[in-house]
Amino acid sequence: MGQPVPPTCVRHPDRPTGLACTRCGRPACPECLRPAAVGQHCVDCFQAQPVQSARTLVAKARPVATYGLIAISVALYAITAAQSHDLMNNQRGSSLFWDMALVPYLVAQGEWYRVIGSGFLHFGAVHLAFNMFALWVVGRDLERVLGWARFLAVYLVALLGGSAAVMVGSGALTATAGASGALYGVFGAVAVALLRLKQSPTPMLILIAINLVITFSLPGISLWGHLGGLVAGTACAVGILFVPEWLSARTSQQAARLGWLSVAVVAVVCIAVTLGAAVYLRANPPVMAAMLSQSAGF
Repeated sequence: MGQPVPPTCVRHPDRPTGLACTRCGRPACPECLRPAAVGQHCVDCFQAQPVQSARTLVAKARPVATYGLIAISVALYAITAAQSHDLMNNQRGSSLFWDMALVPYLVAQGEWYRVIGSGFLHFGAVHLAFNMFALWVVGRDLERVLGWARFLAVYLVALLGGSAAVMVGSGALTATAGASGALYGVFGAVAVALLRLKQSPTPMLILIAINLVITFSLPGISLWGHLGGLVAGTACAVGILFVPEWLSARTSQQAARLGWLSVAVVAVVCIAVTLGAAVYLRANPPVMAAMLSQSAGF
């Protein structure tokens, strides 16, 4: 049998593409796609869409993954606040908080659930409010572009990347918690998505730069968690949105597989870094007298 003919853009027949309009389903190159409430639309559908239908699309495309992540973080905060009997300083006296916070040495002792669980904990109500507001603002847009499954994958792998960086660069007995590592990954992914849609990523890059300056300037913020999340989330987005084109994917199904494979590769790298750091800590245990003497939010 002959090779399948790759789909080409309806407006540019000389351009093979693995992308398609989420409204009419016709193949379209990046130049002919426009961001929409649900995915991305070709130029014809974008121009023909009335204002009323845009509202309908927004209503149908509820960012369930974003809302779900926010709900989990808020629920865990409520439990830790109830345990500590302190709404503003939930970490004091909360067994759940200290059982899930990311402490590299305890991860090395086999408490691997801290790598993910710590990303849903927060040091106080202000920390929670800032992170959840940022997720609500930025996460919804990225989820509508990538779809809930790919968005959730980017978020969780960015969280893995932040935790892996903390395992390598932070103190072995430092307790770290927060969603900021995953959020930085979302910021990076949004910048990549804007590039893919031929739009300027400058506003998002400025936001990332401002947040990095704050991270470097203020004590008590996990620099390693932020940088690790940013790198992992950005890499995932590049894998989803650019790698299929670079590898000349012939069909949309092949493009999707390459995207998921790219995300899996980033996840494996993050896990390998975490395992390597854990092996090192087991071989070189820290001085236990300083147990949990520091904490950092990320």
